[in-house]
Amino acid sequence: MAKRIPEVELVAIEQAVLRHPGGATAQQIHLDLEPRIPLRTLQYRLKYLATHHRVVKEGEGRWAKYHLPEVKPEESRSPAAGRADQNETVIPISKAGEKIQKYLRQPPEARKPAGYNRAFLDTYRPNVTQYLSAKERTYLEAVGRPKIGEQQPAGTYARHILNRLLIDLAWNSSRLEGNTYSLLDTKRLIELGEGAQGHDHFEAQMILNHKDAIEFLVSNADEIGFNRYTILNLHALLANNLLSDPAGAGRLRHIAVGIERSAFHPLEVPQLIEECFDQVLAVAAAIKDPFEQSFFVMVQLPYLQPFDDVNKRVSRLAANVPLIRNNLSPLSFVDVPHQTYTEAMLAIYELNKIDLLKDLFLWAYERSAARYAAVRQSLGDPDPFLFRHRSRLRQIIGEIIRGRMNKKDAVAYIASWPEGKIDAAEQNRFIEAAEKELTSLHEGNFARYQVRPSEFEAWQQVWRVSPPSTPTVDDA
Repeated sequence: MAKRIPEVELVAIEQAVLRHPGGATAQQIHLDLEPRIPLRTLQYRLKYLATHHRVVKEGEGRWAKYHLPEVKPEESRSPAAGRADQNETVIPISKAGEKIQKYLRQPPEARKPAGYNRAFLDTYRPNVTQYLSAKERTYLEAVGRPKIGEQQPAGTYARHILNRLLIDLAWNSSRLEGNTYSLLDTKRLIELGEGAQGHDHFEAQMILNHKDAIEFLVSNADEIGFNRYTILNLHALLANNLLSDPAGAGRLRHIAVGIERSAFHPLEVPQLIEECFDQVLAVAAAIKDPFEQSFFVMVQLPYLQPFDDVNKRVSRLAANVPLIRNNLSPLSFVDVPHQTYTEAMLAIYELNKIDLLKDLFLWAYERSAARYAAVRQSLGDPDPFLFRHRSRLRQIIGEIIRGRMNKKDAVAYIASWPEGKIDAAEQNRFIEAAEKELTSLHEGNFARYQVRPSEFEAWQQVWRVSPPSTPTVDDA
């Protein structure tokens, strides 16, 4: 039996390919890898990746070049570039999962109608009932626990990989909703605020909403949890400007909804929806294992359909809450096939069977963990000083923005702020760090300071026209 190639090593090769937008030869990839592997071994792994449609090979011999499928230049503007239903990744499916797929591939009218089964929730007992076996949870812990030290504050790991996480999770979660933005278009939208030509504004709004929601989770890692504050605000951010009724953002459903191409009929009584919603949150909060928590909300939140729309998006980001809080690798749904995900959710809705979704969850988490292990290796270790003072830096920058301070006032405020709050030996470095954060502000990263877009724009108008002080923050 052939020895399995470790996923982390395959992802490291993909990351090396990604650093060459025009394509990379095997020799270029070999030079980019750290640690190095023999060139012959690399060629074997490139062949494996090409066979499994994870890289695209162009040309032959020593000058052959490799691209990631979603970053080929000619595909970056294609309406189909962001879709997963063409040439989808094939994931390993259990026999129970295959049986579910066979049933669900019948037309909806041939499947048995199903309503909301409250017993599916009522019979779950936190820390007694287990969707994931002990062996599965131990494995997830082994692949998902980064080596960042034992006592790091909540959200440390997610902050360290935030730039990559924003793009990955926003793109993949949106892709699973049929969004046709490519990975490159998503990166350009998030980093530069530039929408892709030929795409509906609805798609750009969906991606930007994901960005805001992810930043909300990461910047408030020590406060989020399975409570109304977190989940209702998560929905409000993800649903912003996307609902026919704007008041529905962050509000529980009191209208009937249907599931396209499904024999499932969700709960309709508003009082029962609210009651079950609170029960789902209470049960999730009581679960001790973060992976069981994550998978539980992926099952039960969309099954309830507590909101007018955007329920699955909420569940995918809510699944990251315990992972972010516990400094585990996040789940960004990298390469998750659209059809398999849809069938897995239909299995929950119509059959209350978790097997197919569990197959997908285990596979997707291994992929995500390997990806971020490779990303973190390329980034190096985070600065412990910045992690230790992150809440204070967030506070002072937020106060400057909300106070609409000009450059001169901001310099004076930063210089005086540490007195009595920061150890004398660290005050100069804190001032330098605050000035650097202030000068690095732009429309794509201000959300982590907990300011509203209107507050940021009002401050920017003052900041742009204010005369430079002596010294200026820009000179820092």
